[in-house]
Amino acid sequence: MPNFLADEEQQWVHFAPPELINRQSSEWQGLRADVVTAVRQEPFEYTFASPQHLLIAAEHSERDDGETLVEGLPCSTLRSLSGRLTFVPAGHKFYGWQNPRVLTRVNYFYIDPHGPLLDNTLRFDQMDFRPRLFFFDPEIWQLAIRLKQQTINTNGPLPLYAEALSVLLAHELVRLNGGAIFTPARGGLTGLQRKRVANFIEENLARDVKLSEVAAVAELSPYHFARVFKQSFGVPPHRYHIGRRIERAKEMLSDRSVTEVALAVGFAETSSFSAAFRRATGVTPSEFRRRTG
Repeated sequence: MPNFLADEEQQWVHFAPPELINRQSSEWQGLRADVVTAVRQEPFEYTFASPQHLLIAAEHSERDDGETLVEGLPCSTLRSLSGRLTFVPAGHKFYGWQNPRVLTRVNYFYIDPHGPLLDNTLRFDQMDFRPRLFFFDPEIWQLAIRLKQQTINTNGPLPLYAEALSVLLAHELVRLNGGAIFTPARGGLTGLQRKRVANFIEENLARDVKLSEVAAVAELSPYHFARVFKQSFGVPPHRYHIGRRIERAKEMLSDRSVTEVALAVGFAETSSFSAAFRRATGVTPSEFRRRTG
């Protein structure tokens, strides 16, 4: 068994030797994502102990030999780990080593029990989570993969979308643990809330906004807000934000260059703007300008 850090507050899963892996990371309010890919097929070990929860989604991981231990559970020598999830509750130690059969690709998600996006009624920070080793849950797996895609997105993550996924992940972990999940009352935003939210988004099309920012405008928790927003506007907040950007871009294309319009509606690169525009309209910005004269 390896020596864990004395204060048990590791920021990341520690790999030895460290030069065997590449990392891509993103951080949102209350959640950090770490996409780890091995660069050489050599034996390695890993350790972790922290006051944060750790969710592991192994996309591609097979071993000829090795073991994995989560404190509170029997040690596992399972060799085919691909498609498996592991949950290490805050304060539990995690250790493993393996002689890999393939180049390993695993996603790690570090979850703050006191994350600011979580509704107080969820009582996430008070829940006694059980450790789980090498299990599968389709809802949690899909959320993990979507968060991973936001992490490696070459055009940069969408904060509204990523934070909404983070909130949903917390609720799915509560559900997995057998806890009760608070369900807000039915009904969308009030007329005043809807007007304030729509105005806020229109005034901030040129920048990425956080889910917590927009929820604060409506004076709701992020989780409750994400649900009632969709009831009111028909789409999730992040999709509405992108849609309004595209509509504003249409108005500006008549007398500005594509690059100028892209920057004005919050896209750092013309290529990412053109791709989003084409997904929404079926044509590129230049084609749209030609057709509309």
